Amino acid sequence: MSRFFHGGASDSDTSSSDEEELYSEEEQEEKSEESSSESSSSSSSSSSEASSEEESEVEEEEEERPNPFIAGGGYASSDESDEEGRRVVKSARDKRLSEIETSVRLIENAEKINDWVVISAEFDKLNRFVEKAKQTGPVPKLYIKTITDLEEFMNESIAKDKTATKRMNAANARALNTIKQRIKKNNRGYEKEIEQYRADKDGFMVEEEVEEKAAVKTKREKTISREIALEAGDEEGFATVGRGGKTIQYTPESIFKHLKVIIEARGKKNTDKLEQIRTMEKLLEISQTPYQKIKVLLALISTRFDLTTGASSFMSTEQWKRAESEFNTLLETLEKNPDFIIYELAEEWDDDEKPPNPGPDEVFKVPGSIVSYAERLDDELTRSLQHIDPHTTEYIERLADESALYASIVRSQAYYERIAQQPDIQVAESLNRVINRRLEHVYFKPAQVITTVEENTWKNLPAGVESAITPKTASVNATHLISTLCTYLYKYDATVLRTRAMLCHVYHYALHNNFYQARDMLLMSHLQENIHGADINTQILYNRTLVQVGLCAFRAGLIYEAQTCLQEICGTNRLKELLAQGVQMQRYSQVTPEQERLERQRQLPFHMHINLELLECVYLTCSMLLEIPALAASGSSPDLKKRAISKTFRRMLEYHERQIFTGPPENTRDHVMQASKALAAGEWKRASELLNAIKIWDLLPERDRIKVMLSEKIQEEGLRTYLFTYAPFYDTLALSRLAEMFDLTPRKVTALVSRMIAHEEIAAALDQVNNAIIFRKGVELSRLQSLALTLSEKASSLIEQNERVLEQKTQGSGGRGGGAGRGGKRTEGGGDRRGGRGGRGGQKNVQFNSQRGAIKA
Repeated sequence: MSRFFHGGASDSDTSSSDEEELYSEEEQEEKSEESSSESSSSSSSSSSEASSEEESEVEEEEEERPNPFIAGGGYASSDESDEEGRRVVKSARDKRLSEIETSVRLIENAEKINDWVVISAEFDKLNRFVEKAKQTGPVPKLYIKTITDLEEFMNESIAKDKTATKRMNAANARALNTIKQRIKKNNRGYEKEIEQYRADKDGFMVEEEVEEKAAVKTKREKTISREIALEAGDEEGFATVGRGGKTIQYTPESIFKHLKVIIEARGKKNTDKLEQIRTMEKLLEISQTPYQKIKVLLALISTRFDLTTGASSFMSTEQWKRAESEFNTLLETLEKNPDFIIYELAEEWDDDEKPPNPGPDEVFKVPGSIVSYAERLDDELTRSLQHIDPHTTEYIERLADESALYASIVRSQAYYERIAQQPDIQVAESLNRVINRRLEHVYFKPAQVITTVEENTWKNLPAGVESAITPKTASVNATHLISTLCTYLYKYDATVLRTRAMLCHVYHYALHNNFYQARDMLLMSHLQENIHGADINTQILYNRTLVQVGLCAFRAGLIYEAQTCLQEICGTNRLKELLAQGVQMQRYSQVTPEQERLERQRQLPFHMHINLELLECVYLTCSMLLEIPALAASGSSPDLKKRAISKTFRRMLEYHERQIFTGPPENTRDHVMQASKALAAGEWKRASELLNAIKIWDLLPERDRIKVMLSEKIQEEGLRTYLFTYAPFYDTLALSRLAEMFDLTPRKVTALVSRMIAHEEIAAALDQVNNAIIFRKGVELSRLQSLALTLSEKASSLIEQNERVLEQKTQGSGGRGGGAGRGGKRTEGGGDRRGGRGGRGGQKNVQFNSQRGAIKA
């Protein structure tokens, strides 16, 4: 039978001793002595019976063996119980001391046989043990004794026989040189202790024993004080207990000590950041001086930002609002105490016991960066808006926090303007960064929204906040505000911020229908020449600006300018990607996960998007008004047909014409394609109805004016298309007839026909007496004749290119044949067909090379 079930209940003495432990320690000791004597007697009797009967021995052992799971029980023999009685539990410091003693003993033994390899290895171990021992107490004096003796031994060994290193083996000599360098460097940190040891070696080691006894007493006192502190905490309800069971007390004098611990733990593993935040919130409550508040707030805001790890996550709304509130508290503290400023290049104050106290005319610099906090708050808000569904109320509620952030940015700008007046403070770069952030919050908004935001911002700011760049006393004008901010960056910044400011300025002009100002500024900046070398975010801003200029040109009725601006962006299949309004995965593209992650980080929030459907509608409409007359003017000429203004529109139109059955239009693209077919057929009214039926025009601010403008453009282009198509069939055509057909005034028709004649688009003359167009009949080529002329022109140009390339090759090769190789004869023609691999087909090689040269030319 197992001993787990038998024998445990028979040990009545042990169970009774467990109950009596509650009453007296003396009785407990007596009981334990009795139980130990009984167990030893039972074991001796069982050993004497083992020589006579083995079976009875097993049974008696099972009956008499005490249960190990009951207090006081043991397994078997008295030897094992004696070993357990001699077992000693050591503290961590005692273990370190025993390890140090072992290493010291090995070093002393190696010194006797002059084994420097062992000495070097054990010296490294000894230093590691001492570093761990420092965490629980002072440096052991045995270590000081060992390194002092080791240095003396090394010097004696080298001085005794300088040629000893030559007789050593390579490993021993290397170890000696290593220990020579390390011990000198190591002993510099313990010069004071080494001098004390050398002064009185015996007294130095005796003091260690006294200190150990005192340490035992202090441990007992600490245990008693810890129990008293816990009892005091229980009386109040709860007490904050730190590492090792110590009660933590927060006082104004201990603020910097707690801050130092928190800052040192920053970035380490297994650090409870929320606990650190709670601790700093308590420190902020008890802080009294401005310097204490500033230091605590700087650490607290930074720790809140540390809660967000990874690029895919974003800061919670609660933590962001607290960080924004603490940021405003920091600015308020700085405004009330102008003798303290936060400066990025300031030096850290080392003396925590004596905080700084600047005089009346002095300014104390605290290391930190206000603009970094403002930028981080802005980035976290943007990241939050990227991850929230824009079609929910949560997005609207989150977007409302932008006004509070904008007020903080304006307040930061006023702070930097104030400290920039100090003679030795250089904050021009920080001020430029703050102004750029402010500019990027307002450049894409309508004037009414900017005016409202500015008024609410200055109302919420304290009365003492002033800005010299954008004073609040001036009347709030959106265009004037944007112009002031951009002009400041033009004047005082030479980095990428200047480029971004210029793009924001152009965007604002285009948004408010100032096309010619936006166009002139964009062309004079020459950004289109070097924008490809800018960073990706700046390229995205350039694309947005270019698109906005195109929309502005369309609203102004400038169809050609609008199509030219939109062609570069809308003519590709990467519209979402170029405007950072979505990740558009191509079919055959090889995008790594890292690239996709970076692409998602660059996405703009939904409230900054430009409507892509409106953009496509404007682009296709402009392309239709330009392409349909161009197709009619090309007629049957294949060369003119190849000169496409918009390849995207041509491709869509060809696909639409190949369809056998076309139903009623369902989307924007169908409306534009059917309007194009109607315009080409001369049905301008039908085309106008289809375009005006597109619902996307309702998003434009002046939709009625836009629709009227589109109807006029369709009438004009319909007239031009009609003249291009049917001019060969007329000798004369009355202007009144054209005005009646296209519902235009005779003056407008006369202006259009005159412009076409002046640009030589039609071969005609204007008879002002009879108000008619007289068409000139020239020599008209048939389709076959025009194709033959085209072929002859291409053949002659190809011959000229071949001759030019052949001359360059013969002059450059110095008369050598170009096609001769192994086994072939060299000839002037460039090779022989009887030759090897190099000479075969020399004439073909010349033609191929000439074609390549033509392509390069």
